[in-house]
Amino acid sequence: MKTAAIILSTLSVASAFAPAQNAASKSCLDAALPRETVLSEPDTTEFGKIWDPLGLAEMGSDETIAWFRHSEVKHGRVAMAAFVGWWAVGAGLRLPGELAYGLNFADIPSKGLEAWDAIPGWGKAQMLLFAGLIEFHDELFYSKRGTHYMRGGTPGKNMVPGLFDPLGLSTGKSAEAKARGRSSEIKNGRLAMIGVAGMWAAATLPGSVPLQPDC
Repeated sequence: MKTAAIILSTLSVASAFAPAQNAASKSCLDAALPRETVLSEPDTTEFGKIWDPLGLAEMGSDETIAWFRHSEVKHGRVAMAAFVGWWAVGAGLRLPGELAYGLNFADIPSKGLEAWDAIPGWGKAQMLLFAGLIEFHDELFYSKRGTHYMRGGTPGKNMVPGLFDPLGLSTGKSAEAKARGRSSEIKNGRLAMIGVAGMWAAATLPGSVPLQPDC
């Protein structure tokens, strides 16, 4: 779980720096959600206002802001999965059977980056391919089955069948409840990104993170 989450995070980070939709083409597209609507979530309970010291929210068009939010939500989800996976491996949890021929799950090291290094090259390639297929089909299904997040759709909604709310937990919830859930997800994702970055720093630069145990 942890290894797949890390490679998904790597690919997702790369996709986040792809160029955004040019505002000049807006006339031939449905309008994206206004930046005010996108930036209204999550709430600003912690700081009392939007915390944006670099002024990134003022960059580009409404399409750019929608793309920023979509990328943020995806990165947050990957970081949450990576954090839980890193913790699970460090806690000694293992799946039964073999990860690859001659490599049992039980033989994977407990430290996060050492566990990743133990994965055979072809296994890493398979995870890269899987992550790439998710990215490709997300954009494809956005175009075929719904309104694209840069054309008025909801940023952060994964359109790959079975990946977005596979258990139907949001079914029947009110608009207010869904808004609270989106705000919580964004905040938890931000915290997870900080957490994963901290564990990576602690694993590569011993002593760089105060009070962080060896991971």
